Amino acid sequence: MDHAEAAATLSDFLHAPVFSRTEVLAKVCPVPKQPGVYGWWFDRAPSAAINPAGCENRDGWTLLYVGISPSRPPRNGKPPSGQTIRRRIVNHCRGRAATSTLRLSLGCLLSNELGLQLRRAGTAGKRHFGPGELVLNEWISEHARVSWIEHEEPWMIEDELISTLDLPLNLRGNETHAFHPTLATARADARRQADDLWSRGVTW
Repeated sequence: MDHAEAAATLSDFLHAPVFSRTEVLAKVCPVPKQPGVYGWWFDRAPSAAINPAGCENRDGWTLLYVGISPSRPPRNGKPPSGQTIRRRIVNHCRGRAATSTLRLSLGCLLSNELGLQLRRAGTAGKRHFGPGELVLNEWISEHARVSWIEHEEPWMIEDELISTLDLPLNLRGNETHAFHPTLATARADARRQADDLWSRGVTW
C-alpha cells in the first residue's frame, strides 16, 4: 500500500459513521458480513491513567482501540479464518471477556468502579466476569460507539493504524505506548487472581 492509498484509507476509517451497541444488536444489524477494520470510540476513558490528548476525537467521542477481522492468514498452510467484522463487533458487544480482548481490558480497568471480578468457570476454565458481563454491557451501551470500514485484507493496514494513531487500549504491536504497561499489568493481575481462585475451587 503506497502513501496516498494509506492516507485515503486512514481518512475513510476516521470519518466512518459511529454506531451504538443497541444499533449493532438491532434486528437488522448494520455491520456488514465482510472483512474489515473497526474502531471503538468512548465518551469517557475507562481509566483515569489514560491521556486522551493525542487520540482522535469526534464530537466528544475519543478513539481508543482498533481491531480487524479476520486476522492475518496463518503461515502454516491452514485455511484463513472466515470471520467477519459483524461477528467480531457483535462479540465485543455481547460476548464474554474470554473471547473479546476489548471486553477483558475494559473489565479489568473498570473492575473497582463497576464491581467486576475476573474468574474461571466451566469445564474449560475460561476466564470471564460472570454476572458482571451484563454490567459491562450497560457501560458499553452508555459510553462506547463503534465504527468500521470494509477491507479485503485488513491485516495489511492494522500495523499502519496502530503506528499512526494514539490507541491506549491496543496491546499487540503497541508496546511503546505509555499506557501499555498499565493495561498489561491490570490484565495479568486479574488473570492471576482468577487462577488463584480457581485453584481454591472458587468459580462462577
